[in-house]
Amino acid sequence: MQEHIVIIGNGISGITCARHIRKNSDHRITVISAETKHFFSRTALMYIYMGHMRYVDTKPYEDFFWEKNRIELFYGFVENVDTDNKKLSLKNSAEISYDKLVIASGSKSNKFGWSGQDLKGVQGLYSYPDLELMEENTKDISRAVVVGGGLIGIEMVEMLHSRNIPVSFLVRESGFWNNVLPPLESELIGRHIREHGIDLQLSTELESIEGDENGKVKAIITKSGEKIECQFVGLTVGVHPNIEFLKNSGIETEKGILVNEYLETNIEDVYAIGDCAQFKESPGYNRRNIEQVWYTGRMHGEALAQTLSHKRTAYAPGNWFNSAKFFDIEYQTYGWVMPKLQDNEQDFYWEDLSGKKALHFVFDKTDKVFKGINALGIRLRHEIMDRWLTEKRTVEYVLEHLKDANFDPEFYKKHEKEIVEKYNAENNAYVKLKKKSLMNIFKLN
Repeated sequence: MQEHIVIIGNGISGITCARHIRKNSDHRITVISAETKHFFSRTALMYIYMGHMRYVDTKPYEDFFWEKNRIELFYGFVENVDTDNKKLSLKNSAEISYDKLVIASGSKSNKFGWSGQDLKGVQGLYSYPDLELMEENTKDISRAVVVGGGLIGIEMVEMLHSRNIPVSFLVRESGFWNNVLPPLESELIGRHIREHGIDLQLSTELESIEGDENGKVKAIITKSGEKIECQFVGLTVGVHPNIEFLKNSGIETEKGILVNEYLETNIEDVYAIGDCAQFKESPGYNRRNIEQVWYTGRMHGEALAQTLSHKRTAYAPGNWFNSAKFFDIEYQTYGWVMPKLQDNEQDFYWEDLSGKKALHFVFDKTDKVFKGINALGIRLRHEIMDRWLTEKRTVEYVLEHLKDANFDPEFYKKHEKEIVEKYNAENNAYVKLKKKSLMNIFKLN
């Protein structure tokens, strides 16, 4: 029986879900969004501002794709969800009925009640409208301040730097992103940020924001009393699930929309995926109940699409991985490399003399089973790292076959030999580096 599945949100979670439902069923699919008419790559927002891409270049699918695949797009803002009558009310007074509802409404930028946080020129960066606002707010300015040392913060700093706007970057912690990165990686990235002329101020918190007679920001005051003149303030101190419109819907929420492992809410035929979903129980070892990561949103969408196509499927996150970019240095992580070593863990750290490349291995102290790796400035092959973690290979196996994992372009300098030599010297070991094997890489044998 054909059902009408309505998806609120056209980000990676909602669109992945829509695409996979279409692959597996003949259901009627409607996607509602108040952000943009068409799906675009949110991770490319910074490159639009920096002039590397146009908005049209960030759309992975041609505009005709949606009609061809019978996915109806509706541009509008959902104000109310009536779960008793399975009906949505939109801001323009339109109403849309559904048989099954998927909420993929994403996140909103955090604010913490600072004086002046609503002045003109003060904003976060999450959505395309945020990008348009940033264009307006940074026109002809001479100085900016970014508050918050996470991934959105460093992106905003790089965006401003690309337009030669001096930036003060306020980070509450004593090291850049040191609630995620171990000290050596945190120091490496901190140095790299400063090499670009960024005024990185660690252990510094925002006290208040001052405005001028026109209601526009003119300065910030730190908790230590320092005053920094500026015409733009980026607030990048995290995000929270965008769920305010669900008040009185009967859908159970805490910080996000509460779901089980099948992404089902407490209301029959209502589901939640992506940044706005909060698992009642952690979905896996060390995993957060709210996963606000691009690739986990995609996996939520894939799993739920199976359920909505009559193959009930639990979300199975697999091995943890993530990636980012800090100016010129690419970052990848696979498995778990915590800021501090855990009980029974041992590590091995290698850093290139340039100070812009590093690998950090973590393994079990007793049996040397590989537990995770951070890579800075060196690209690793995702499928290989995921396979070695699943197969519980030892760190010495990983080092022996390190050439198989390297995904750097052909003419990039390779460092496997010196990495293995350093490991052997520090651990009184005799690891021998093996030749690169396409058979191993593509598992042809």
